[in-house]
Amino acid sequence: MMLYFSDHFGVSEDVLEAYGAFNVSLVTDLPLFVDPFLLFHSPKVEYQELHAGIIRYLRFLRVKSESSRVSPALMKAWYHFGEVKQNWLGFCEAGNSGRGLGSQFAEALDANLVSVFTDFGRERITRGSHLEKLCLIRPGVGKDMISDFTTNLIKDYLLSYTEAFADKYMSAGQVRTISVPRTSFSYELERWMPGTYRLPVHNDDFVLLTPKDILTRDDTWISHSDMWRRFQDIPVAVDNDQLRAEINNYFYAKLPERREPSKEERSRAIEDTLRRFPEIIDFYIKWKEDTGDEAAATSDLKVRDSYALYVNQFGRLVESLQLKTPFYTIPGNTRDESLARIEYFKDIVENKGGFRYFYDRSGQPVKREEDVQILFRFVWFGTPSDVSREVNDGRGPADYKVSRGAADKTIVEFKLASNTHLRRNLERQAEIYRAASDAQAAIKVILYFSESEQAKVYGILNDLGLSGNPEVVLVDARSDDKPSASKA
Repeated sequence: MMLYFSDHFGVSEDVLEAYGAFNVSLVTDLPLFVDPFLLFHSPKVEYQELHAGIIRYLRFLRVKSESSRVSPALMKAWYHFGEVKQNWLGFCEAGNSGRGLGSQFAEALDANLVSVFTDFGRERITRGSHLEKLCLIRPGVGKDMISDFTTNLIKDYLLSYTEAFADKYMSAGQVRTISVPRTSFSYELERWMPGTYRLPVHNDDFVLLTPKDILTRDDTWISHSDMWRRFQDIPVAVDNDQLRAEINNYFYAKLPERREPSKEERSRAIEDTLRRFPEIIDFYIKWKEDTGDEAAATSDLKVRDSYALYVNQFGRLVESLQLKTPFYTIPGNTRDESLARIEYFKDIVENKGGFRYFYDRSGQPVKREEDVQILFRFVWFGTPSDVSREVNDGRGPADYKVSRGAADKTIVEFKLASNTHLRRNLERQAEIYRAASDAQAAIKVILYFSESEQAKVYGILNDLGLSGNPEVVLVDARSDDKPSASKA
């Protein structure tokens, strides 16, 4: 079954490993991200040059922002970027068409280049300039936007990297000469220029390979969530004793004296302290620079774990579904097909050892809904139905919509029992989506990993009168109630 780059193009996984590229899925995006700090900190000259190129472009934008108001047309030309969907990485769990970087990111970048990056390119505290500083000020600018922006600015390198692999390891029939827009920026013409490359082709579009050593899994090394989480440790990086004492005194004065602060109180205290001492951001970045070796080691481990989970473990589950059941040849309408696929999936997990694919190498359960949703997308490989992820029909996004034309639609919600909003979800959510999208059915699939989670789910179902409902399917992924591997 052709789920991954190596499968589709008949390239050995060992060849990809030796080349340093991640073996991407050609069925669904995987949640890995390009981290610009890994370019900055790398000993590789070509990566350092890529980071310098990113900073050069940001300096260009800063000069334009300072000199005059950028027109809407130039804002679109210079600040707006589409997702580079051909690398099959990011947040989009079904297919690979993400949202890209639109007006929200453009306006935030334009405003912050002047108001926040006042010393951009002339830093006194940090060793270098960092794009990630934007996400420290704007919490809505996360790893996906930073990754998308970085990927767009190094697109020519990634295209050339993929072209070199294809030239060495792939046949002429697997590649095509393609003109790709917006691959490099001409500072003389002040416009993005196209380029032509010989690239692998899948479903009439090219595929990009990405080096594993610039990828991370959960967040970029410099991130808003990390700074918030470790805020009380940042003053350690301040080498001025008086300033360090002032920062600590101001911050703790904003917290309640005789009890633990709430999450909201702590966030307000951090925001107030950052407004009073904005240089804290630079000290945080310097701290991250000084521990950069840890960034490379941590990201490498996360990418290896991701490969073990998404490629090795998830791939084996899909093979099990293909070999042990008629899973990929299911007829009927979308409700019948959805229920049949879910029941086959449930049987593999509960009775044929498939539960093990939901556990990492340390034996801990995978409790990220995005990971479970990715795996669920794999079980729809080869379906005659259209399977759409995060469909928004006016009342918020549903997990999946399965359709065969306007008259045959089914909504599928696929959740973890540990989800704190599970009761509310079971009460209302799928029905709201079904009404908004004219779907004929709304199926809820719930995965649990422990006896306590099982009891929680049964309790909620009893309270809501949903016990025995055929459109509520429970999947037992516990490891403590299954036969041993030798008996499974």
